[in-house]
Amino acid sequence: MDIETVSSNFEDIRPLNPEEVPAAIEELLASEEFRKAIRYIMPNLKWDELAAAMRACKTKEQFKSTLSYGAVMAVAKKTTFSLTVSGRSRLPEGKPACTFISNHRDIVLDASFLNVILMDVGYGLTQVAIGDNLLIRPWIKTFVRLNNSFIVKRGVAVRQMLEVSHTLSAYINHTIKESHESIWIAQREGRAKDSNDKTQPSVLKMLNMAGKGDILTNLAELNIVPVAISYEYDPCDYLKAKEFQLKRDNADYQKTQHDDLLNMETGILGNKGRVHFTFGNPINAKLKELDPKTEKNELFAAVARIIDKEIYSHYRFYPCNYVAYDMLSGTRHFSANYGLKDKKAFEEYLQGQLDKIVIPNKDEAFLRRKILEMYTNPLKNFLSLEK
Repeated sequence: MDIETVSSNFEDIRPLNPEEVPAAIEELLASEEFRKAIRYIMPNLKWDELAAAMRACKTKEQFKSTLSYGAVMAVAKKTTFSLTVSGRSRLPEGKPACTFISNHRDIVLDASFLNVILMDVGYGLTQVAIGDNLLIRPWIKTFVRLNNSFIVKRGVAVRQMLEVSHTLSAYINHTIKESHESIWIAQREGRAKDSNDKTQPSVLKMLNMAGKGDILTNLAELNIVPVAISYEYDPCDYLKAKEFQLKRDNADYQKTQHDDLLNMETGILGNKGRVHFTFGNPINAKLKELDPKTEKNELFAAVARIIDKEIYSHYRFYPCNYVAYDMLSGTRHFSANYGLKDKKAFEEYLQGQLDKIVIPNKDEAFLRRKILEMYTNPLKNFLSLEK
């Protein structure tokens, strides 16, 4: 399928085509909002130098591998203690295009960090699935498409959902099989705000839609590689807890665009401590163990469990996870995994996050429990593998 055909079939979701790159760069440079956003992240940046560097990029690949890579690494240096990776030996030999499926913690940085890691291990960049609800400003849409992101339409009418899902599936299948580019997609729609990571079978159903064979063959052709993402601290934990109470107190509560922007900004600029990515085992070998005659919904559920097991078994845990587990359960089950200093540090961190929440009828006990659950659930899911 040539570029023109791809453009016509996927016009409203695809990344930019090569010939569109120069105009997109000029559009960004003319945007005062883009300039403010860049200066917010990198206050010492010289604008004229950035503009010249951007104009020197003639392809999306150049833009991502130079400017975007540098920006993400600047964020990592400023907001993390470390950004590390393990499991690179599990990546498929020959570097075929893969579908990287991960748990979802941060709106922007999950995919951004993954891409710089893949560059560093010599695997190449991925296209990234991004929800259209996050394209709040015109410059953001231009920027993500310049960074080779494709758009996932959210909140469409039920009658349109099938068509939208099929188009998305066709685009992903085309990207993997014909363009030979890897993609990243979260295991569920939106972040798991309580960190109870579970692959949604609906994501797998969407991936399968445009395949030409049976379910297992279709999924195997996409070379799914689970990725476990572990943040020591989630800078958005207090915003997520706040949302839990607002939804508890008002069944009709809906986040605003301002809320989404605040979550993106806080996630990018807030302290994350240690951040670790682990590549799990590609799932194709496990797919061969399943019976293709299994009822469809059960088959998708079984594949989801395979991905979940890979993610759960490859989390990286920190003292805060063990402290939170013991605080929430009222036990000292994991006391050997942390000291008094660790416990005190996390208690102070927790109170500091709670103090940031300003809402009517603030229920601090509820909010405290929700944040503790965020740090406990990955450990609980890991422990569930032993049962």
